[in-house]
Amino acid sequence: MIYLITFACYGCHLHGDESGSVDRDHNLPGSRMIEADTNRVLAERELMDQPTYGMDRIRREAVLAGLVERCSNRRWILLAAHVRTNHVHIVVEADARPERIMNDLKSYVSRCLNRLRLDEPNRKRWARHGSTRWLWEPQNVSAAIRYVVEEQGDRMAVYEAVGV
Repeated sequence: MIYLITFACYGCHLHGDESGSVDRDHNLPGSRMIEADTNRVLAERELMDQPTYGMDRIRREAVLAGLVERCSNRRWILLAAHVRTNHVHIVVEADARPERIMNDLKSYVSRCLNRLRLDEPNRKRWARHGSTRWLWEPQNVSAAIRYVVEEQGDRMAVYEAVGV
């Protein structure tokens, strides 16, 4: 199966922020996003026990290298990835559930970042969950790859499989 997986850095996409986010009641494709809600953002920020996490060029490149390595080790086919300052997009083909893939990748790239010793070892880097979308049709896969590689603004740490 092929999936589009997205996960955010810790504290970067709080429910109710102006970027439009999702929660349990607003997570279906085509459903409306959560309306901006300053009180909800403030309440979520109060629950945070560490500052918001962001990735500079060194961290983004380390995360991208870790994604490529882990997918190769697991024999998952990484079709595209884009590591941004505050989130990660991946298009991957695998015989595993997308939630397992996402959690495995988050853990693995965290260990890669720990080896760089740029952050404290107990640093929270990722939001608790993320978005996992099943891509059923070839045109959905193509559109997801295009979205990940070309529609994120300035290119940061990007991977695109050859011949896709």
